[in-house]
Amino acid sequence: MNWNWSHVDDFMPLFWDGVELTLKALFFGTLIAFSLGLVWAIAQRSEKKWIRWPVTVFTEFIRNTPLLVQLFFLFYVVPEWGPSMSPLTTGIVGLGLHYSTYTSEVYRAGIDGVPAGQWEAATALSLSKRRTWTAVILPQAVRRVIPALGNYVIVMLKESPQMAAIGALDMLGQAQGYSQATFTYEAISVVGVAFIVIAYPASLLLRVLERRLVR
Repeated sequence: MNWNWSHVDDFMPLFWDGVELTLKALFFGTLIAFSLGLVWAIAQRSEKKWIRWPVTVFTEFIRNTPLLVQLFFLFYVVPEWGPSMSPLTTGIVGLGLHYSTYTSEVYRAGIDGVPAGQWEAATALSLSKRRTWTAVILPQAVRRVIPALGNYVIVMLKESPQMAAIGALDMLGQAQGYSQATFTYEAISVVGVAFIVIAYPASLLLRVLERRLVR
């Protein structure tokens, strides 16, 4: 088979639609994953069992079931009980919820890495629990785990094609549709390069950030 640039030109409008959807899902999914992950991490350290145990069971269940199954559940089953969501919204919620259970473990490691003396100093200064968390513990913990959190952004980018299963056509979904309709392969190749172009610079940026934080 010979490479045909005309197929690439024909595919580009669909490609940019896929890029837009992919970046939207990645951005909002990341916000959900990072925000909920912190909530889960703090809740799992609660002294109250009725808070700690349900959160632990929930996060373990989400972490140990496939993302694709969760997307199908959110898109096809949840609307039977309540309002339905668009494919893109479902993909964002699914990505964010699924990876929040992983980022919670990252936050937990960062919190556990804060020296015990910091907790003791906050207690000695009679700081409230809220003040201890916001002014002493979290600033130190989050700084330690930023590189690890960044890695999950790249993972979410590579997992975003699973949204195509519920009709949210990202870059790969658009390429598959075009390739099947035209019996060509150029679109798949373009998307493969696009993933590298997006992910590799991001990984380099994370390395630079990690070195600066270590200093």
